[in-house]
Amino acid sequence: MTDINTVAIQQFISAVKGADAKRAKELRLDIDTAKKLAFTLGEVMTRLNGDLEQLLKQKQAQDDVIQVQLDGGSNWK
Repeated sequence: MTDINTVAIQQFISAVKGADAKRAKELRLDIDTAKKLAFTLGEVMTRLNGDLEQLLKQKQAQDDVIQVQLDGGSNWK
């Protein structure tokens, strides 16, 4: 599995922190930055969804099997 380039997300978080520190009322993104951010978020969400599905399939395959033997109560003491 290849790594996801999360630079766009990191830059957005930094921009939000900077705007918050300056008490800005808004943060504007040019369309290229917004497209990169949207694409990166889409990749991250897709990967997370795939990882979740894989974990659920593994969990179902690893469910414990409990074996019960009935002997009619002959071993009671």
